[in-house]
Amino acid sequence: MRNYRKFEVWKKSHELALKVYKLTKGFPKEEIYGITSQLRRASLSVPTNIVEGVSRNTEKEFAHFVNIASGSSTEVEYLLEFASELNYLSYKDHENLNKEIVSVRKMLNVLYRKLKK
Repeated sequence: MRNYRKFEVWKKSHELALKVYKLTKGFPKEEIYGITSQLRRASLSVPTNIVEGVSRNTEKEFAHFVNIASGSSTEVEYLLEFASELNYLSYKDHENLNKEIVSVRKMLNVLYRKLKK
């Protein structure tokens, strides 16, 4: 039985989701059902899909959920850019989070390729 906590990509995506939740507290209140909600859901989708995939019985099923996590990570990358352009995020926060999400995306791609072999 696999343990999701042993996957470095889960650790990094979990930390990123926590950071996104904390930073979006400062977004305008009128965005609570807009970009705040969308960015939070997408960022949380990355580690939760890894967790769900780990619980599956086959590598093929696990790969499917890693692929979904990868799609969510791309969504996070775009939403961070969008939030930055609206000046909801500082340049520094955007740069730091962007580096982290790009790193997570690369890790997900490596894991996906390993699982597909």
